Amino acid sequence: MCTGVYQVSNMKEILLIGFYQPNEELTRFLTYAQQEFKISIRYLQEYAALGTGGGIYHFRDQILSGGPEAFFIMNADVCAEFPLPEMLTFQKEHGDPSSFVILATTANRKQSMNYGCIVENQDTNEVLHYVEKPSTFVSDIINCGIYLFTPDIFQHIGAVFQKNQQDLLLYPYEGDEQTNSTNGNGWHRAEVIRLEQDIFTALAGQGKLYVYKTPSFWSQIKSAGSAIYASRLYLNQYHTTHPERLASNEKGGPRISGNVYIHPTANIDPTAVLGPNVSIGTGVTIGAGVRVRESTILHGATLQDHSCVLNCIVGWDSTIGKWARVEGTPSDPNPNDPHAKIDSETLFRDGKLTPSITILGCNVTIPSEVIILNSIVLPHKDLNRSFKNQIIL
Repeated sequence: MCTGVYQVSNMKEILLIGFYQPNEELTRFLTYAQQEFKISIRYLQEYAALGTGGGIYHFRDQILSGGPEAFFIMNADVCAEFPLPEMLTFQKEHGDPSSFVILATTANRKQSMNYGCIVENQDTNEVLHYVEKPSTFVSDIINCGIYLFTPDIFQHIGAVFQKNQQDLLLYPYEGDEQTNSTNGNGWHRAEVIRLEQDIFTALAGQGKLYVYKTPSFWSQIKSAGSAIYASRLYLNQYHTTHPERLASNEKGGPRISGNVYIHPTANIDPTAVLGPNVSIGTGVTIGAGVRVRESTILHGATLQDHSCVLNCIVGWDSTIGKWARVEGTPSDPNPNDPHAKIDSETLFRDGKLTPSITILGCNVTIPSEVIILNSIVLPHKDLNRSFKNQIIL
């Protein structure tokens, strides 16, 4: 739940849209979140992956059922301070009452080509040109994947849908033949709509689309390694906005270095040293002399005496034995470039596993006095020796 939601008045409902099969964990999360945040939260499942625009168009009746004046669209794979109230104010001051707003930030020239690039009118903030992942440099202003729309957006998406239907009548066998055979009328192909390429590119320069550039933090979350970096950004924000959420050095408690979150149900030995950038989940047990840095320890995990965990995600109910060392390699942006973003590293490079954070799946057991380095351990594994740069199936 983004912190910006708390500050948006008259927020009525949150809809999660995706094509993943709902399961017990998702249902439990939705129930907990509704109770915690006192707002209706629902999951709407697509029958297939419909793209960033097709999904919201498919469920347009659900989105518009409460008669909203405006609504936010937020991609799930980004983290940010989410300046939603600021975007609402900006929208009222730019263009006509039905204009749309893209949240943007600044990237360096090389990395900007991995994102949607925006050319703006510097006087009016109107989007003049939009290119998704260009092959050459276009602009250092990049799309953050967070949008403020009015209901008028569905007219523009609907026009693309109708064009797709017409193209299907003219070219019924163009494209993915398997898609045509499994969806006899090609309906799926017509409904796959991309906000970025199909909508924003066409709206640019039409006086309908504006860009709000945030000075605050933003990062994409495309890999497990970027989750640790995202955690650091949020913990750093808590230091300013919610310092009560962070642990502090207290008599009889563990030694805290930097920003650390500890759930009240965690049991931590006072000789442990935690931080910076550490999150400890529910029911976690941390023994004597344990060192944890730049890591997330999920619920029910146990770190036995004198173990060392660096740059890791430790899955729920996992156990790390005494004197074991579990370590990964951080994949942070260039600290010397204020506009650098985290790179989306491929899992393998030159036939080898790309060094990144170490990830332990749920219910993994690491024995005493071993070293696990730059590895991914799938759930329910009981290891018996050290591993380096491996995926352990």
